[in-house]
Amino acid sequence: MTKLFEEFKQGWQGVSQPSTLFATGFALFCLVLATATRFGLAQIRPDVFFTPYFPAVFFATAFGGFRTGIATAIASGALGVLVNFSGAEVDPARFALLMIFWTVCGIVIWGVAHYRALVAQQREVSKRLIEEEQYRRLVVDELQHRLKNKSSTIHAVLHQALQDRPEVWDRIDHRIRALSATDDLIARVDGYGCDIRDMLRSELGPYGHVRFNLNGEQLFLPAKLAVSLALIFHELATNAGKYGAFSSPRGFLQVSWTVDDGRLNVTWDETEVPAIEAIGEAGFGTKLLKSALRPFDGKTEISYLKTGIHCTMQCQVPPG
Repeated sequence: MTKLFEEFKQGWQGVSQPSTLFATGFALFCLVLATATRFGLAQIRPDVFFTPYFPAVFFATAFGGFRTGIATAIASGALGVLVNFSGAEVDPARFALLMIFWTVCGIVIWGVAHYRALVAQQREVSKRLIEEEQYRRLVVDELQHRLKNKSSTIHAVLHQALQDRPEVWDRIDHRIRALSATDDLIARVDGYGCDIRDMLRSELGPYGHVRFNLNGEQLFLPAKLAVSLALIFHELATNAGKYGAFSSPRGFLQVSWTVDDGRLNVTWDETEVPAIEAIGEAGFGTKLLKSALRPFDGKTEISYLKTGIHCTMQCQVPPG
């Protein structure tokens, strides 16, 4: 019984085609119910010949496919003509109703068969996308694992090579740690999301917790938005380490955020930075900053002030 129920479920959902015997049995069951319904209606309206068979044709087609639907429509028409529940004789009017019945049945069968084909196609596309996503996840996990191992190896090699030059090591140690922290963060938030304060602490912490201040309420970021913001914050922090607040002994960073009517507003303010003599052409980092928030109806604006870099980010926070 469980096997039959599972076969019926898969056939009804269009996952698989039921066996010919099962489809035929279901069509006969629909015909019996339709005939019984017609018998009951005949006690009130003896001239109802074909109407009760429309549901039988529909359900038989939905379960067994268009061939089962056509066979059910033919059998329904024959029952409507040959079986009488009253003394009415078969006349030309009934044959005219038969033609109308078969025409409507043809439209119903075509519509149901077309819908089944679309559903099967969409199911195949969804299956292929799921398989490709699983493969992508496997590759990304492997790459992240290898990248983490390489980062640790590079960190260890440089530390050993620069043991006698601590001033150089101090300048590059926090940068390597920041890169590693960002890689770990993106790996964690991809598919899960995280709190914006935890993200900023993870990204900025290697530069020294006294070098920055975070001002904003607790805010959980959905996965896709978290990844985009992680990439933006990493780019800004890298630039701050090279040219901005983190490259100067007195440099300081203030990051503030608010949420108003579902829109996130983030302000990145650097102060006491070295003088910026010239701004080069926009590279990959600048393009990333400008485009990363577009999928969230957002934008990023950067201003190079005398006091330091001022960056504002705005975007819609999707539901978690």
